[in-house]
Amino acid sequence: MGRVSGRVCLVTGAARGIGRAIGEALLDEGADVCFADLNGAQAAEVAKANEARAAAAGGRVMSAPVNVTDREAMRAMIAAVVAQFGRIDVMFNNAGVNRPMNFLDVTEDTWHFIMDINGLGTLIGMQEAAKQMIAQGGGGKIVNTASVASRQGFDNVAPYCASKWAVVSLTQSGARDLARHDITVTGFAPGVVATEMWDEVDRDLMEIGAAEKPGQAMEAFSAGILRGRVARPADITGTTTFLASSDSDYMTGQIVMIDGGMTLV
Repeated sequence: MGRVSGRVCLVTGAARGIGRAIGEALLDEGADVCFADLNGAQAAEVAKANEARAAAAGGRVMSAPVNVTDREAMRAMIAAVVAQFGRIDVMFNNAGVNRPMNFLDVTEDTWHFIMDINGLGTLIGMQEAAKQMIAQGGGGKIVNTASVASRQGFDNVAPYCASKWAVVSLTQSGARDLARHDITVTGFAPGVVATEMWDEVDRDLMEIGAAEKPGQAMEAFSAGILRGRVARPADITGTTTFLASSDSDYMTGQIVMIDGGMTLV
């Protein structure tokens, strides 16, 4: 208990899935947490549902709507967090999307949709959080959500793979530039995680003919996992809380793989 007590943490894409789990794990360790999401109503419901959890660990909770591709919206959301909690110590750029499509069928619209949210959204989040941290006097942590798809290309999700490779590059570039401000930049790369997003991917893969029945895609992707099963959100949060805590202070520019041994790099 208390590894991030008193730290103000902001998590995008936090209305469900990995993002929600990250925020709840931070609350359990005493942090003040903002659950931010494009779906502001759902984020507000998550924050409401976690009020007792926050109070029990000595933290506070709030929510905010945000479109991560809109710089002014991101600035307004950060300003709202600062108004409520006084500062920002840890920024999780977790918002992300996927839209499976056979490689030869990928369109410009699909490319821009995925790259804007996963790539540009991460860049804007890093920049605006860093500006706030610098204005506070320096120091802080930025944590980006990459993917096993940032380490190898998959044929039916090429734009997603490219966007997550971009997250790795942005993490390294940000780490180099922001070190002089005592801001660390790290990331984590999940593999197959049983969340609502994966359920959507499973349906999309069936629609494009890449799978014949529900669950087949997950079985195929999971076949090589050394741990023998897909991940649960709780398998991810031990690492994300570590990256938000002082335990990772000497770590920057790195991406931590949390894929159960799916990809060895």
